[in-house]
Amino acid sequence: MKGDRKYIVLFLLPAAAIMTIFLYYPFFKSLYLSFYRTTGFFDKKFVGWANYERLFTDKLLGAATLHTLEIMLYVIVFQVGIALVLAVLVDNISKLKSFYRTVFFFPVVISGTAISLLFVLFYNYNFGLLNNLLAQFDIEKVLWLDEKNALKAVSIPTVWHYVGFYFVLFLTAMSKIPSDYYEAAKLEGISAFKRTTMLTIPLIMSDIKVVITLAITGTLKVFEFVWVITSGQNGTEVLGTYMYKKAMVDQNFGYGSTVAIYMVVFGVLLAVIANRLLKRDEITY
Repeated sequence: MKGDRKYIVLFLLPAAAIMTIFLYYPFFKSLYLSFYRTTGFFDKKFVGWANYERLFTDKLLGAATLHTLEIMLYVIVFQVGIALVLAVLVDNISKLKSFYRTVFFFPVVISGTAISLLFVLFYNYNFGLLNNLLAQFDIEKVLWLDEKNALKAVSIPTVWHYVGFYFVLFLTAMSKIPSDYYEAAKLEGISAFKRTTMLTIPLIMSDIKVVITLAITGTLKVFEFVWVITSGQNGTEVLGTYMYKKAMVDQNFGYGSTVAIYMVVFGVLLAVIANRLLKRDEITY
């Protein structure tokens, strides 16, 4: 209806304004600052592509990238994998679905900082929960946040935090599959495992691709878990903490903005690669 278009625009304006202020403006501002060398809020000098050239020789950035990729691997395998398994299990029960949906989703609504502080208490060497449990079995205490274990220790709360979010996405996708398909499979004598691997998963493959893309881009934004638990020390520096240190701690906004642009490009590249690898003929229903 042509007469209603002005109302459509009116309702879209608030969302467009929010995206412009909090998404597009910061991005283009970062792009602008990436061509400058800054030593404070007002002291800046145009350096052209020098900041981007520095990216290729920055060993700390390379290490942060590798750490981010390692956490990304844990997220894709465990976060997405556990969410898919939980969704399959809950989808196959007839009672308490709403209860399990609420329980598994609950960690998502908790602040990442609060979860990080909780895990700091878990990992404490002297009075932490994990070492106290080991002491009950006369096992020697473990330094959970040393250089050998710190990255894995940080990855655990990162994975746990968003399992419930992807679980709900998978469960919603499974609920859209017509029940006739499963009834026909049962009549054919197909086992529950084969129904899951040959029917459910192929039918939600498009949703799996979306979730993996979200997991990849979400990992690039990991910050509070690393910052609160280790402050990026002991081999846990990731792209988010490295960008923050350069921009806010060193007040080198130019290079910090360059790292931010690198994170955007890197995330888009990984998302494209993931979609190409998962590309296949999807079953529709």
